[in-house]
Amino acid sequence: MDTQQPSPESSSEECTVLEAPLGNSGCQEHAGKEAALYCAQCECAVCDDCLLQGHDGHPTCPLDHALQLQRTALQEGLAAAKTRLPQIADALSFVKEILHQLANLRASNEEDIQSSFDDLHKQLDVRKSVLLMELEVTYGLKQKVLQAQVDGLLRGQGEIEASCAQTEEALAGEAGALGLRAERALAERLRRLSGHGLPCQPEENDHLDLVLETDMLRKSIHNLGTILTTSAVASQSEAMGPGLEQCIVGHSASVTVVTRDKTGGACKNGNAILSAEVFTPDGSIVDGEIIDHQNGTYRCVFTVPKLGDFSLAVRLYDQQIKGSPFRLTVTTATEAEVELSPPTTTGPSSMANATPSTGSSDGARTRGKSPGQKKKGSRKTSSTLGTPIRKKQNPIEDDLIFKIGLKGRNKGEFNNLQGVATSTGRILIADSNNQCVQIFSNDGEFKSRFGVRGRSPGQLQRPTGVAVHPNGDVFIADYDNKWVSIFSGEGKFKAKLGSGRLMGPKGVSVDHNGHVIVVDNKACTVFIFQPTGKLVTKFGSRGNGDKQFAGPHFAAVNNNNEIIVTDFHNHSVKVFTPEGELVLKFGSNGEGNGQFNAPTGVAVDVNGNIIVADWGNSRIQVFDGSGSFLSYINTSADPLYGPQGLALTSDGHVVVADSGNHCFKVYRYLQ
Repeated sequence: MDTQQPSPESSSEECTVLEAPLGNSGCQEHAGKEAALYCAQCECAVCDDCLLQGHDGHPTCPLDHALQLQRTALQEGLAAAKTRLPQIADALSFVKEILHQLANLRASNEEDIQSSFDDLHKQLDVRKSVLLMELEVTYGLKQKVLQAQVDGLLRGQGEIEASCAQTEEALAGEAGALGLRAERALAERLRRLSGHGLPCQPEENDHLDLVLETDMLRKSIHNLGTILTTSAVASQSEAMGPGLEQCIVGHSASVTVVTRDKTGGACKNGNAILSAEVFTPDGSIVDGEIIDHQNGTYRCVFTVPKLGDFSLAVRLYDQQIKGSPFRLTVTTATEAEVELSPPTTTGPSSMANATPSTGSSDGARTRGKSPGQKKKGSRKTSSTLGTPIRKKQNPIEDDLIFKIGLKGRNKGEFNNLQGVATSTGRILIADSNNQCVQIFSNDGEFKSRFGVRGRSPGQLQRPTGVAVHPNGDVFIADYDNKWVSIFSGEGKFKAKLGSGRLMGPKGVSVDHNGHVIVVDNKACTVFIFQPTGKLVTKFGSRGNGDKQFAGPHFAAVNNNNEIIVTDFHNHSVKVFTPEGELVLKFGSNGEGNGQFNAPTGVAVDVNGNIIVADWGNSRIQVFDGSGSFLSYINTSADPLYGPQGLALTSDGHVVVADSGNHCFKVYRYLQ
């Protein structure tokens, strides 16, 4: 071991090494003497003579013992260092992934900026051409009138001047009988010209001004667009508040998240990307609501539906914040609390007498329905609301045809199933926590499944939405991979789209033009892509306005190619044109007919009626095309628990992902 003694400036973490080379027992100070001892104070090998010359009274030990201790320390240090290598490799991979994602987002934003300003340039050029054309047409009309008037006046002027010249010439000569007729003709001509009504007043004006209201436009251009970001990091950010101390079943709980930068300093601006997820004892996930205070702090609101071991995971930019996941303490409300704050769920007895509303549901409406128009759809009794606890009672007849699945990882078993899609004779289920898509026949027979967990193209990381393109390709919203994966109908990976643009795709569907509609839950935006991955358009932002969303989930397309989106935390359903203009909005928070407690799945039947999975109320509601409540799907005998994706089968039945019960159910549906 040919090493040197460490310098006084060496770090305390560095290993202390012996000055004497390993295996050399001769003393470097006294030739012929064996260095059999080690001076701990001077950190060197010494002989007996050395002890008398400069090392007297210093602590010593046998050199072999010191060497053994040194080797042991080296081995321990080597083992400790090697254990750090996988951690560093993981961290390196993770940071490189973030760097790659940052580069993708930069490229995506650059493309959006270029395309947006190119479009503005085109619009400006078009407007410039229109203004120049209007100027030319207006000028031409005025010029034609005035030029015609000028030409007429010039002709009149010329005729009068010529007649006057002839008359003056005749008057200069001597009068005679021979010139009498000619003079009489001149006199008549002068009389006629003198009485001719020439247009001496302008028949047009010279008013041709240009008004360009550019001040507001310049101001708008100056403020056009902004780059949103924060310096917040998950490892320094923290949560606090009553929700971490106690949660009451059925009541909203909240925690406050304070975002901090890498040095621990509090961030002062908002717009950070946070998510709050409550993990239930059965493994399913309940999304919480994030409220941005725009000052670096955020409020996470969530509801625990029942007693049990629940945990809250708060992620900042997909990374757990300090202390997350948090174990929740869940209790029931006291009788006094119940009197003050009645539970949010309603039992079957209260809904059994519910009468379908004849008016419009709560919320804004931008298109109506004629009073005499007949509503389509069946009218049925309400489904059971609230937590689906099986009660000891006689079976209730409902619309359930069959259900498939239970919790597990095998074929035909599920763990937090989410999206549902149908094609001719097939039902496709996005099995989120099992990282796969399972395919069944319309009568529930298992056919196949595909998908493996991972973060590479072709792998899945929490698939939440699924749709089938008319060409047979299967589009899967891959929530944690932040893209949409495209597979063949047989499950062979083909491509991905939206990478670098999407932040948390939840739902996916296909419109009548073959465009792929992606509902980005985290970005609160609806993206429309061509199947090749080219962005057609996007609309929506975070908020509670008509064209804003708060955690949107799924989308469907009606016969007019309009896009119907469930706005989860805004408790409403919104209908948009393919260009993103609001057509219709209906629903409000509550348990009544036409109200929602966080809507999720949505589908449209052949008559344009809208079928909505009401997640928090554990029911399925049916509306007509103008948003008026029609009926419920009767699910009373085997209640739903947190329904998610919803679709219509090719034989006209409703299939819904019953995520809380880890199965999908098929119901009769009379159109």
